[in-house]
Amino acid sequence: MRRLIALTLGILGLVLQAGDAAASAFRVTPIQVQFSGKSSTLLNLSNESDQPLRFQISAFAWTQSPTGEIQLSPTEDITFFPSLLSLKPGEERKVRVGSNVTATDSEKTYRIFFEELPPPEKPAGEKKSEVRILTKMGIPIFVQPPKGTAEARVADLKTDNGRVTFRVTNTGNTHYSVRAIHLTATDAGGQKVFNRDLDGWYILAGGVRDYSVDLPADSCPKIRSIKAEVVTDISTDANASTVSTEQAFPNGVSCHQK
Repeated sequence: MRRLIALTLGILGLVLQAGDAAASAFRVTPIQVQFSGKSSTLLNLSNESDQPLRFQISAFAWTQSPTGEIQLSPTEDITFFPSLLSLKPGEERKVRVGSNVTATDSEKTYRIFFEELPPPEKPAGEKKSEVRILTKMGIPIFVQPPKGTAEARVADLKTDNGRVTFRVTNTGNTHYSVRAIHLTATDAGGQKVFNRDLDGWYILAGGVRDYSVDLPADSCPKIRSIKAEVVTDISTDANASTVSTEQAFPNGVSCHQK
């Protein structure tokens, strides 16, 4: 499972020998699927390389741990056809994807993966020193509730041994995306003594994401306040797109790291 999770996070290169890397190229559109219950749609899979490509398709139920790790489990909620296919250079095929489940009060989340398989034989003209980079792309699938809302909160900001931690939560019943996180520490005069921008991702319905950042030792005695600001893609009037929390430290921050 850990290996599978690692594979879902991006482009995978298995460098077996020194030399140039020859990367394959394919595209899947759209990059996100939304269902309101039992339904189906078509995804377009395009081979944008100059070599034939083979693919294996799979689908999993998708959750995330508080540390942001993708957690996948087998599911029969999502169907797709075909499961194996080959594309010539420049060829495009349609893949039908369907939901077997009805909508509930909370959004259900899945991922469908398009995994490039090794060629049956080395393509003509490929150098011996070239390394094929095999790509695995995961497309999120959301089965949305009849009435959905996402609500972002950030809380529990504290420090311990030179490290600041805080938690971003979603108390709503649909996902949202974190576009950016700005962490700022200021001194007694309000001057910035430390700042860090963090990347965000999906926060699923009812989900949490914990963050931890080490503070520079020379900044700790100067710090009197730390603020965490989270920018999301929430666009409703009822719920704010940007949320923040701020904590005062009148006596500074201890940086005696373990």
